[in-house]
Amino acid sequence: MLNFTSLPRRNKTYAGANGSKIAVVYNGELYMLKFPGAARLNQDLSYANGCISEYLGSHVFELAGIPVQKTLLGTYTLNGKEKIVVACKDFTATGLVLQDFTSMKNTVLDSDSNGTGTELNDIMDAIEAQTMIDPAELSRHFWDMFIVDALIGNWDRHNGNWGFLYNTVTDEVQLAPIFDCGSCLFPQADENIMRAVLDDPAEKELRIFERPLSAIRQDGQKINYFDFISSLKYPACNAALKRIAPKLRQQDLRELVDNTPFISDLQKEFYRTMLSERKERILDYSLDKLLTRERKQSKNAR
Repeated sequence: MLNFTSLPRRNKTYAGANGSKIAVVYNGELYMLKFPGAARLNQDLSYANGCISEYLGSHVFELAGIPVQKTLLGTYTLNGKEKIVVACKDFTATGLVLQDFTSMKNTVLDSDSNGTGTELNDIMDAIEAQTMIDPAELSRHFWDMFIVDALIGNWDRHNGNWGFLYNTVTDEVQLAPIFDCGSCLFPQADENIMRAVLDDPAEKELRIFERPLSAIRQDGQKINYFDFISSLKYPACNAALKRIAPKLRQQDLRELVDNTPFISDLQKEFYRTMLSERKERILDYSLDKLLTRERKQSKNAR
């Protein structure tokens, strides 16, 4: 069990709205400590489970083989109260500058959409039009991220929390590791909600097929992960599904949850269930549907 209370602090500051953040040095490296924010959507919960969500979501990306910010769970005692916090390794500590997709989107001068707009067609147009990173590489990254966000139920992957690292010396740009996964896996759910989901099939299905929605919009409406992926209408999304889904093994997801410190048996059962069910009924279902279609197309082409 890690205790971050006595770690040396640094003067670097971090933006963002979800909870307090401080810079500390752990094992000679700079980390951002994120503290649990208020559970604004659930008055029965003292603090949101965003630190647990950050940790679990980041490690699911790691299981998928996608570069992601390193995260550690630990405790921090302030004014006699111990809180569970998540330490996020600062990947800009070497002097690189984090630039979000909003900023890159703003460089597309002939676009009528502003940088914060999350309409899917505008995002795809910006990916093709920008000149900092190979568009094919950037598109692949976006869709790989989308598939994992679908599994972990991330409702807040907007243009401001994914992006790039800019080298001010060489003027080079590279993809940043995935970061800011605190809005996944139902961070506002208290133990009463978790038990209700586990006990009531209708509540469980609601959180598999209907909630949460993606922050990405299509025709002004937030995308439903299941409907979008299982429609098989989007070749780049289909390709990402084939790349990512087989890497996310049920056993690895279970072991991730089982080995997560600080969470209760009920929480473990809830997270195991959500990851298992969303993997099987969104990703695996869609992949089986896609592979069946491809086999039929191949057979008909002979």
